[in-house]
Amino acid sequence: MIHGRHYTLEEASELLPRVAALIERMRVARNRLADREAREALSEAGPTNGGGSPGRTVSQGFLELRESMMELRELEVVLRDLERGLLDFPSLRDGHEVYLCWLEGEDAIGFWHEPDAGFGGRRPLDDG
Repeated sequence: MIHGRHYTLEEASELLPRVAALIERMRVARNRLADREAREALSEAGPTNGGGSPGRTVSQGFLELRESMMELRELEVVLRDLERGLLDFPSLRDGHEVYLCWLEGEDAIGFWHEPDAGFGGRRPLDDG
């Protein structure tokens, strides 16, 4: 087994709003890190002053991204693709470890796949 924690469909479904909010928070944080103006101002700032406001923008983005990633890791939810909002929840199916798979925009978790199958190997939950 890869994971120590496994979710039932009900548990993963209940967690969806929380992890969807984490994904959004990570995107906002990533955008702060990629803020060209902040990065340029930071690189022009003196090496001893910390970069002032641009430095805070980049630092806050980094800290928020790190905290969100740590929270997902603690939950053992696997973020596959931040841009697409693709998440896997470790689960057990007939005694074997699988992933319950959710893609942002889907109403609910409706698919699963084997650990080595990935998104392309997604199968409907009612497919044994």
